[in-house]
Amino acid sequence: MSAEILALTLRAEAGSRPVRAIEALAALVVNRAQLAAEAPAPRIRFTPGAHTGAGWTALLAEACRAPFLFRCWQAGRLRAEAPADAAMEMCRRIAARALGGALPDPTEGATHWHDGASLPGWAIGQVPTAEIGGLVFYRLPG
Repeated sequence: MSAEILALTLRAEAGSRPVRAIEALAALVVNRAQLAAEAPAPRIRFTPGAHTGAGWTALLAEACRAPFLFRCWQAGRLRAEAPADAAMEMCRRIAARALGGALPDPTEGATHWHDGASLPGWAIGQVPTAEIGGLVFYRLPG
């Protein structure tokens, strides 16, 4: 279930991007889930409502669906069924690698991101850890 939620998130948020950008976004979700598994403050921030003591793989779906973290999970935006296309299959393979712990992190531990075509207010003055495939990544403090 976690792999499919992650794959849907990747497809909706970055499915038209280069593979490296999709992998980087998957690494960001893993970073959020790992931080949430380690401490209460990130758990509240990245996986609100998740059970204490859950391992990071169990928190991947929660890290995708947490309020305000991914635009695609806002009410009514993401369809329940996955599109049957090559991009979705690629996202499923990337999600499986992420869940298996076999996905490198080119974002240097990023916890936040945005499309390079915009600059959200929270990113002003922040130093990116990586820019990959039109996506900009940041590791923001606790």
